Amino acid sequence: MKAIFQYIINEVVKWKLKKKKIPLNKFEKEVKYTKIEVNHLIRDSFFILLGIISATFGLKGFLLPNSFIDGGVTGISLIITELTEIPLSILLVVINLPFIIMAFSTIGKQFALRSIIAIFLLAIFVHFIPFPIITEDKLLIAVFGGFFLGMGIGLAIRGGSVIDGTEVLAVFISRKTAMTIGDVILIFNIIIFGVAAYVFSIGIALYAILTYLSASKTIDFVVSGIEEYVGVTIISDKSEDIRLAIIENMGRGCTIYSGKRGFGKRGDVLKETDILYTLITRLELAKLHTEIDKIDTKAFIVMHSIKDAKGGMIKKRPLK
Repeated sequence: MKAIFQYIINEVVKWKLKKKKIPLNKFEKEVKYTKIEVNHLIRDSFFILLGIISATFGLKGFLLPNSFIDGGVTGISLIITELTEIPLSILLVVINLPFIIMAFSTIGKQFALRSIIAIFLLAIFVHFIPFPIITEDKLLIAVFGGFFLGMGIGLAIRGGSVIDGTEVLAVFISRKTAMTIGDVILIFNIIIFGVAAYVFSIGIALYAILTYLSASKTIDFVVSGIEEYVGVTIISDKSEDIRLAIIENMGRGCTIYSGKRGFGKRGDVLKETDILYTLITRLELAKLHTEIDKIDTKAFIVMHSIKDAKGGMIKKRPLK
């Protein structure tokens, strides 16, 4: 199987070199780049497919059979389905299509093409694949329907596409106005929930808000990463001892910046100092404080959240 994969890669690279008239001495480099692109494409496709299955399960197993709605384009589609009995699969494509066309100029062609394929697949899955009705409990429908739908949207975003065009609209409007992406999405969903309250009932609108909150939190969780990291900046006169403690006692890496202490009057010579920066999980934060306090209780420490991290030593070595 590996030999077949290598053969296909080689043939694709030869075709690219011939088409672009690139010298053959760059063959190995192009093979390496093509392998990376193919591996990423396979990984992204897996995320998108898994996202579509999760979103379909959330829609058909929870929301659709119980006449529940959500925010975004999916919420609009569910409202129209309830009022007109037009199949949800058709509405998902029709309502999302203008936003995806917008994505060609707003975000990029590759993103837009992936999104078109993802939305069409979602429509096909919703129309043809049967799912059992999981529960009739309204609270469970709102929470878990939103959870599975949010997971689907989040996985699709991790795969480089969307199955709900609200984010594309938000990016487009934010570039044309002073509003942020969050402001646009909030206003968009307030309108949807207001319509739901007027057309159906306040109770349905409240459950819709609960579904939306469940979905949005799940999207944040999936897109930002399962593990949340903390970036820690440490300024101390004993930076070398702290550096060794981070490496030897915690098994983590760190980066050293050369800096100067800024506190001083005009004309004073500012003292040079080494600034340490390390990345750890929240579970390791208490141990880091302990190690620093052993060396310098007056060390200046600044911490900020990092949603996800890649490479380096953070996922390779266990905490000591």
